[in-house]
Amino acid sequence: MVTEFMSHKLPIVLASSSPYRQQLLQKLQLPFVCCQPHTDETPHLGESATQLVIRLAKQKTLSLQSEYPNHYIIGSDQVCVIDNTIVGKPGEYRIALQQLKAASGNKVTFYTGLALLNSQTHQLNVICEPFHVFFRHLTEDEIKCYLKKEQPYQCAGSFKCEGLGITLFEKLEGRDPNTLIGLPLIALNHMLLKVGLNILTD
Repeated sequence: MVTEFMSHKLPIVLASSSPYRQQLLQKLQLPFVCCQPHTDETPHLGESATQLVIRLAKQKTLSLQSEYPNHYIIGSDQVCVIDNTIVGKPGEYRIALQQLKAASGNKVTFYTGLALLNSQTHQLNVICEPFHVFFRHLTEDEIKCYLKKEQPYQCAGSFKCEGLGITLFEKLEGRDPNTLIGLPLIALNHMLLKVGLNILTD
């Protein structure tokens, strides 16, 4: 019993430099620190979207294990899939335009890998959480105007759902809207409950 008590009181590390994930984790009102993971995010040949995000979420936590040996380390990774093709952050207007043209009138699926590592006991839990975005049919003018207004060039799929990107959609489908931004908080809370950390009572 003593081991369990000590275990669930471990400090928390978010293995991410993403301001979006930091803002999401703050919703849980837990003290945490952030650290950029040491991970090569290059996809492996033949790797599916699910396999990719699970592997990277796991690797992000493990890359900080020696640096934070008595912590809970949270890792997350996300990819966007359009027409069975993984698409990343566009980085520029031209690619973002292509991505949104492909998404128009289409279903786009986001796969988010989530890992929770107890670096003290080496216990690791990893899941993949899907979320589906149904785009309405967009005109090229609408896409161009959206990109100029919001410039979502560092966002997978070329939109910000927490901003003006919401105007691009027909509907959203999934367990947790936070997943779409990059950190599935419902799933994370269940992981924390399993290891004995109840955010509401501890």
